[in-house]
Formats: sequence, structure tokens, C-alpha cells
Amino acid sequence: MSGYSLIRPLLFRLDPEVSHGLGMGALRAAQTVPGVGRWLTGRHQVAAEALRQTLFGREVANPVGLAAGFDKDAVAVRALPALGVGFAEVGTVTPRPQAGNPRPRLFRYPGQRSLQNALGFNNGGMEAMRRRLLAARPYPLPIGINLGKNRDTPAEAALADYELLIRALGELADYLVVNLSSPNTPGLRDLQNEGFVRALLAMAAEATSRPVLVKISPDLEPERAAELAAAAVEAGAAGIVATNTTTDRALLPGAREGGGISGRALREKSRRTLAAVGRRLAGRAVLISAGGIDSGEEAYRRIRAGASLVEVYTALVYEGPALARRINRDLLRLLERDGFSRIADAVGADLRN
Repeated sequence: MSGYSLIRPLLFRLDPEVSHGLGMGALRAAQTVPGVGRWLTGRHQVAAEALRQTLFGREVANPVGLAAGFDKDAVAVRALPALGVGFAEVGTVTPRPQAGNPRPRLFRYPGQRSLQNALGFNNGGMEAMRRRLLAARPYPLPIGINLGKNRDTPAEAALADYELLIRALGELADYLVVNLSSPNTPGLRDLQNEGFVRALLAMAAEATSRPVLVKISPDLEPERAAELAAAAVEAGAAGIVATNTTTDRALLPGAREGGGISGRALREKSRRTLAAVGRRLAGRAVLISAGGIDSGEEAYRRIRAGASLVEVYTALVYEGPALARRINRDLLRLLERDGFSRIADAVGADLRN
């Protein structure tokens, strides 16, 4: 029995946001107490040449990363390798600080290994994040920044919000992710149209030299998602993050009104979206898969469908800090089983058969 399995029942007696805050507090402590972060990193990182890739101009030690929402304000960047991940996406950050939606706004569904969140981009704003990222450099792993508009910014001014963010934070990111797909900011998903995406990427090309990716919703029909993703890449996007959370409450018995569902309940939808996007774009852009990934087998399935990288968050709530280590060890076993000498050779393998 792992240490986390012993403390999880205690954590699950607390409000999910309180539990998450305790976890983030532990990571913040780990990056300040000499030797602790290094010891945890040694326990959880899997060092293997077969897992390494070079993406966005950085070496990624393994393909398992942290999804946006875990470290919303970039408060624990130097401690994140202690979770065994190869990269991390901080945010979502908005130009101005915002409190998000009223509590309670985060709910666990242990039977389905899922979460439902209606957080609403709660964060301290781009200036606070900029200060923290400057203090954290050089980063111990590649860092993406997930960008969103403020809740009270009207649709016609959304492009200006994204420009503020890109100009303020672009130089501090290894890559940027434009979030147009969260269900918790009213009207945000309406920006998932080719006209806005093209205008945004044209602006981004002027504002930063960093790679820009677009994060899409699982609630688009898969072929529509693939069309939007292809249009984004044609307009200059370096890649696609597939997917955000879903509002399809039929997937989660007992789900509440509002909010986005993540974890195992999202798995099939996320797979279908990635499959459609992968058929269209594998080999032409970097694809990052998120949604219901909680094992090496599931991560490997996404990689073979075209994803170079995968992201986890909800599974960490249920599996604990050894999750990435377990996934990476399983990936090594699966690569050897299928005769691949490195992870990059397995990317999109199912599309070549």
C-alpha cells in the first residue's frame, strides 16, 4: 500500500479545493527546503533515453506532463519535477486577477474516478504570474502557459485580452496555449471558430516568437474539431491540445448543473477527438492529449493515435504523486513489447498501419 493511499481518505474528507491547496503547499515547501525536492524527484522521475523528445526547442525528459489547472498561478514551478513529469502547463491565467465562481465549485466522483469543476479561471492575474516565473528561471522542465480572457471581457474585446497575455508572458514560456474551450467562462467556447482563431494566431505571430497551441473542446463533433484544428495549424499554430473538460453530464451519473467534467468519464470523448485530429494533423503539428489518462496503457494509446505528449491532472487526485512514474515505466515496457527504441517512433503508429 502506497503512502498516498493511506492519506487519501483523510484528504477526501476535506473540500477538494482545500485538499488541492494542501498539496500545492507541500510542493511550495519542497522547493524551499534544501534537498527535499531533489529527493522526491529522484523517487518519481524515470530517467530513460527512450522517453526523451525535443519539442518547442527544449528537451522533454518524458511525455507525461501536468495539465493546466494544477498550478494555476505558477507557484511551484521549481518543485514540479518531484511529481515525475517531463513538462507542465501553468495557468489558466487572465490579464486581470479574478476570483472565479462562488464555492463550492469543485466536486469529486470517486466511483467514476472523475471531477467536475466550475472554477471559472480563478487566478492572480498575469503580472503576478510574470513575477513568479521570472523568479523561477531557469525552469527545471519545459513550461507552457495557458491563456484565457477575463470573464467580464466581451467577445469583441477578447483578442485584446489574449494580446496582453502574449506580450506580457510570451518570453517566459517554452510554449503558449490559447484556451478557447473552458466551459466555465460564459461565451468563451463561442470563440472556437475559424475567423477568431485565424485573427488570434496572426496577432500572436506579431507578438511572440514562441510556439502557440490551441486547446479545443471535446464537445465539438470530432470531424468539426479536426477541421478547426487544421485551420489553426494552417494559420500558424504549432500544435493542438485535445481536450478540455466536457459539459456532457450524461457521462457522469449524479453530475451537477454547470461545470466541466474531467477524468475517466471524459476518456472516450477525448479519445475520439484526438483520433480525428490525429488523422488530420499527425506529423504536421505537435499534439498533446488530455482527458481521462490514468495509466501507461491509456497514455500509449494516445501516443499511437498521434500525441507526442500527454497531460494528467484528475488522475493525480486519485492515484497520487507516483502516477507519472508508473505511467512512464509502463510506457517503457510497451515500447519494448512493440519494438520501438524511443517514444518518438511510436507517435502516430496506428495511423501508419
